Amino acid sequence: MTTLTVSGRVAQVLSSYLSDVFGVMGNGNVYFLDAAEKLGLRFSAVRHEGAAIAAADAYYRTSGRLAAGTTTYGPGYTNALTALAEAVQAQIPVVLVTGDAPSSGARPQDVDQTAIAAGLGAATFTVTRDAAGSVTRQAVEYALTKRTAVVLAIPYDLAALEADDEELPSPLAPQVTDDVDAGLGQVARLLAGAKRPLILAGRGAHLAGAGPELRELADRLGALTAGTALALNLLKGEGYLGVAGGFGTDTAAGLMGEADVVLVAGASLSPFTMRFGHLLGPDTTVIQIDTALQPTNPRVDTFLSADVKSAAGQILRMLDGGPSGNAWRAEARKRLAEGPAHHPGSHETPDGRLDPRALATALDAVLPERRTVVQDGGHFLGWAPMYWRIPRPQDLVMVGTAFQSIGLGLASAVGAARAVEDGRTLVLASGDGGFLMGLSDLESLIGTARSAVVVIYNDAAYGAEIHQYGSQGLTEKPMLIPEVDFSGVARALGAESAIIRSLADLAALTAWIDAGGKGTFVADCRITSSVRAPWLSEWMEAKQAKQPA
Repeated sequence: MTTLTVSGRVAQVLSSYLSDVFGVMGNGNVYFLDAAEKLGLRFSAVRHEGAAIAAADAYYRTSGRLAAGTTTYGPGYTNALTALAEAVQAQIPVVLVTGDAPSSGARPQDVDQTAIAAGLGAATFTVTRDAAGSVTRQAVEYALTKRTAVVLAIPYDLAALEADDEELPSPLAPQVTDDVDAGLGQVARLLAGAKRPLILAGRGAHLAGAGPELRELADRLGALTAGTALALNLLKGEGYLGVAGGFGTDTAAGLMGEADVVLVAGASLSPFTMRFGHLLGPDTTVIQIDTALQPTNPRVDTFLSADVKSAAGQILRMLDGGPSGNAWRAEARKRLAEGPAHHPGSHETPDGRLDPRALATALDAVLPERRTVVQDGGHFLGWAPMYWRIPRPQDLVMVGTAFQSIGLGLASAVGAARAVEDGRTLVLASGDGGFLMGLSDLESLIGTARSAVVVIYNDAAYGAEIHQYGSQGLTEKPMLIPEVDFSGVARALGAESAIIRSLADLAALTAWIDAGGKGTFVADCRITSSVRAPWLSEWMEAKQAKQPA
């Protein structure tokens, strides 16, 4: 048997689950990276430790395949915490391989990394000489089963020591539960008796591969369909209303509010999806099928803890007869055709800068149709799902929304770029504030992406704060950012770029795409602060309504 170090054993076991590792090298993980390289794992260097986890997170969201991030101990580890918290909150399986204090005891510079991780909701698995392989396997299986981020810690004094021999079983095959509650019969009866049924799918339905069954179920019922932003276009077809929540149109929201029975498949029904309590009518019967153990919203009337794909298949078998009538769908088509779409934006603004809505519309026509979109958090985050064609659910990677953070976009684009292997163009949408937070990893993206377009909504401000608090009369000075020439920075790092002050300036991006679109193009788009996103207005109104009189 080949002699392996503790770090080598960790890398060996990980190699049976994943092919990609993202990280920053330090003395706490140098032996692990050496072993990973020798085993043929693909290492993508990033420039900030937070990018290690953010990239691995986005790699999973884009491809459905596990990846690892790696940092050194101490400051390397603490630098990764925001991205780790986002992965935990978003229920993304990811493994952070990190150095840790020596097994003999903490040094003066060490921190209690296990306690820190626990505070974020992440479990820590610390390897030993005699169980490095089994502990690694336990960590990975936990991450995959629980859909969460885990920390795999290698004590500093063990990293280069010889690992004990272990007889490890083969990796566990993915398990799909077929246990469905007896309440499926009641669900089938409720759906069959509905006059205006709606099926609302979330990311859980996408991950379960339940799209075909749910689309067939909708056709059988004559139901309308919709999706959360993380399940965009999963149920696209006849009767599809688009996104449920603040990114959708008012016409579509009105139709959803008239549904008498709603099947919620793999969606948590967040406040944003529910339009802060206004999406569904007061008399709507709400059925939720999810792998969660209990309902995730008080509006749920009937809850089943089950695999969505299996449950939808069984409901199909329980329904009698063929497809229902399409009167509900016909009415929806008519109203959607006659009702207003998203505001097209204006060609004139008070400050002469670009209207982000008109810009988003123009970009949709310019960007390659085969696209995977990554977007940071911030005021601009609705423009892509509202105005851009997003081919598949996995082609919209929304980072920071679970933890309400900004600054993870560039790092996430690195992971998504590694996962995109079918000729698609990676498109990153970011605000100027978040882009500056992650600026070091623009170099990582340029070195990684085969074809990437970076769209910076540059309003020289923290836009969400301007609209929320500047509008209340608070001083805007801390909310402003001196205008940065991102185009110049991008060129210095090796990207193509242009400053976009008018829609005509997009000709530079069009020319780059027409020439083959190789490498990275950064579009520094100078937008106005005078346009408030409708989703933010909705959120502000909901907050105001909760204020005491």
